[in-house]
Amino acid sequence: MDLRPVALGTPVTTYAPSRPTPAAIVSGQIAAHDAPHPLSVFDMFRIGIGPSSSHTVGPMRAGLAFTTELTTLPPPSHITIDLFGSLGATGRGHSTDRAVLLGLAGYDPETVDIATVEAILPTLASTGTLTLPSGTQVPLDVARDVRFVARTVLPYHVNALTITATGADAGVILRRTYYSVGGGFVMSQTNDDTDHPEVSSLASGQAGVGIDVPAPYPFASGSQLLAQCDAAGMSIAELVRANEEAVRPRETLDAYLDRIADTMFDCVDAGTSATGILPGGLDVPRRARALAGKLAQRLVGPSASSRSGGEEGAPGGAHAWVSTAVDPMRAMDWVNLFALAVNEENAAGHRVVTAPTNGAAGVIPAVLGYLVTHCPETGSTPGVAAGPDTRDGSVAPLRHIRLTESHACFSREASELAGGASSRERRRSLVHDFLLAATAIGALIKTNASIAGAEVGCQGEVGSASAMAAAGLAQALGGSPQQVENAAEIAMEHSLGLTCDPVAGLVQVPCIERNAIAAVKAINAARMALWGDGRHTVSLDVVIETMRQTGNDMLSKYKETSEGGLAVNVVEC
Repeated sequence: MDLRPVALGTPVTTYAPSRPTPAAIVSGQIAAHDAPHPLSVFDMFRIGIGPSSSHTVGPMRAGLAFTTELTTLPPPSHITIDLFGSLGATGRGHSTDRAVLLGLAGYDPETVDIATVEAILPTLASTGTLTLPSGTQVPLDVARDVRFVARTVLPYHVNALTITATGADAGVILRRTYYSVGGGFVMSQTNDDTDHPEVSSLASGQAGVGIDVPAPYPFASGSQLLAQCDAAGMSIAELVRANEEAVRPRETLDAYLDRIADTMFDCVDAGTSATGILPGGLDVPRRARALAGKLAQRLVGPSASSRSGGEEGAPGGAHAWVSTAVDPMRAMDWVNLFALAVNEENAAGHRVVTAPTNGAAGVIPAVLGYLVTHCPETGSTPGVAAGPDTRDGSVAPLRHIRLTESHACFSREASELAGGASSRERRRSLVHDFLLAATAIGALIKTNASIAGAEVGCQGEVGSASAMAAAGLAQALGGSPQQVENAAEIAMEHSLGLTCDPVAGLVQVPCIERNAIAAVKAINAARMALWGDGRHTVSLDVVIETMRQTGNDMLSKYKETSEGGLAVNVVEC
């Protein structure tokens, strides 16, 4: 494995504390209503690696920021990493140590090769040195130099890490403390007073572009969002698009939406094609491929043998759900499959889209998969386009669904199988609307409450993803702004109180199945809202504030520390 120093690309930029960057808004440093521009789709959806946005992507970005700053200083002879609070408590299960080291080596979570991710710790173990982008080789013993300090929580945020580089004389060359505040957003401390930290935010690439440009339709609450839609005569997706296009060309926005959706579809297909045991020691087997194979055999209903009483438990066997030619609940099986596939990829540390976190990365792709394979609005034929074509031995249920012709999986033949050019353009438009509406809801939750499991429990991760997915689906199916807001509210309301108690600190149990449950919940919430007229008792603003209060009241052992709940009651085998 080639782990030679990499050339740093666009540097991670540190912004002044007063600038309303996404991280500053998310962390509460800048009040949402004072920000001239809401959070963007470029902030809400980011491509990275699993298994956690706050414990993997954020720390990796912190490491990259540190090594970028270090290039202008004398070469170090020693580097230490201290992981505090939740990062210290579950950092091993979340691969936080590996993530920081990858960042220090100059790798970015969006572009790092998965083979490099898997090779860095074994390479360090065999060589005992970490190669920085400058070419400097620093002796590093992971067991000694990466310290998990779970019992120390720094005042600013529960997810904190300090990286220290020293010279041959043991003098400090550079020391920085970073805070991973959720969704891959990172704050950097700019003073040495731990009790009264001053921080600035990190941003790179398109994230944060135009955040200080006044939006034509600003909103900081659900009520403001609905009022803006009503005044402008726009849908939520149209309004978000107008805000996005105020700071970047339409072509840039559409290309990014295409990339996000296609990466989600890639992740589903990768997850349904993989087998084996997930890493971490729980011996959790991958289930998506086997489920995909079973569903593929049932695309057109039960076989003749099953109707005559096939073997119980076998694919197409005599189960209640294959007793009729058309199973009305079959779509739910596919949604479960899509979510399981993505979250198994995330648990393996592979490429996913943070949506809005990695722990909840399977919800939105699963509901998006439902939209493009089971909803006539996208030109799909339920039960046929949803199923993998197994004639070539592959198991990839979304392999015919890509938004861009330049994508590696795109082919003219696949396009025809998926409905032709006109259906593809219609599908692309609805997928974009889905993601734009989901962005609006995610931005409200992120700025007015939290999406971090370490702050508010799983209600902030899977609950937020379910609300975003419900809103996106309701939008794509033609819902009014009031119905879209209602869909999000229903999904979030019925996620209140969810704890974050991962067994062994791994994003596997209960996380993988929970994503599937949340995806089905999102579809149900959207359907309930679409059958109504948008009027409802509990507003989205109220449920977001309730989620924030519930998270504040939740004991820390239920907030990504693995010190309570399932994490202490499930025996690790």
